[in-house]
Amino acid sequence: MAPSACAPEPQSQSNKDTGLPLISLAPLIDFDSASTASTAHALLHALEASGFLYLTDSPIPPSLLSRVFELSAKFFDRSYEEKRTLAWTTPKANRGYTSIGQEKASLHLSKAEVEQDRGGEGDDQKESFEIGRDDEEAYPNQWPEDDVEFKQVMTDFFDRCKQLHAIVMKGIALAMKLEPDFFADYVKQGDNTLRLLHYPAVSAQAFTSGRVRAGLHSDYGSITLLFQDSRGGLQVERPDGGFIDVTPIEGTIIMNAGDLLSRWSNGLIQSTRHRVVEPPLKLSSDGQPYPPRYSVAYFCNPDFDKTIEALPGTWDSQNGKKWEPIRSGDYLEQRLSTTY
Repeated sequence: MAPSACAPEPQSQSNKDTGLPLISLAPLIDFDSASTASTAHALLHALEASGFLYLTDSPIPPSLLSRVFELSAKFFDRSYEEKRTLAWTTPKANRGYTSIGQEKASLHLSKAEVEQDRGGEGDDQKESFEIGRDDEEAYPNQWPEDDVEFKQVMTDFFDRCKQLHAIVMKGIALAMKLEPDFFADYVKQGDNTLRLLHYPAVSAQAFTSGRVRAGLHSDYGSITLLFQDSRGGLQVERPDGGFIDVTPIEGTIIMNAGDLLSRWSNGLIQSTRHRVVEPPLKLSSDGQPYPPRYSVAYFCNPDFDKTIEALPGTWDSQNGKKWEPIRSGDYLEQRLSTTY
């Protein structure tokens, strides 16, 4: 049974190039507006149909987002030796710098299968820096000691995205006929990850034989908020196995559902597979290196101590629960353990 059954007609626009809807955050922020219910249903409809959409009218100041990208580029411009002093350590901590080839995005659940992907697609052509909530004493963030602004800007951005996560989950709860604050206790701590991503400039020959920037994968948590530069390259898999180019649209956030939200919905919401490829060079650029690409992903998760299982209304005696209950933190640690 679908949570959105008998819902009002979804109110959203679509990007004519991708077919993915553009949904305004404004009615979800002003939760008592006349269009809140229809917007919430449009959000759920998009998550059930494709798992991907564009969010408009973000409350995050453009000036802050610009500074996040500027400081991200500045960080990745450091020497490898400098970045390695802030190295990622364990899946449980999931904080710090990851070098090119250290992680391989994959759909597989075992290290052996992930290594097969490396053999076919090669290493992912990216480096990243992971930031978690800054009040986790057991696993502190690894901040550059010589850049106070970096920490100030990233923690501000982290907290604003945490608030946005709560807003979106409130809309999903409304559309699923749950109490609007149903998810509030699940997202209170903010066990999320802010990931700065840099795809370095590479030669045109780097993308022969099926090589990609980041391999085909799904995200692990509840939702992901993705902020792109203008380069593009994100592709979403269609049901027929083809791919849709998720072209950057200025002023929007790309949002997609993750595995744990799909589990919550008993599979009614799609945790859609996606990858990052290198978009074709312009004709005038033949023979030139592919330029770098930057993006910022905010991976929203249920708090790590929460157990995730199919929600009321998503299963019945004829259509049972598809997955066993699992703790959020355990699931993320399992998945990260296979890709690093």
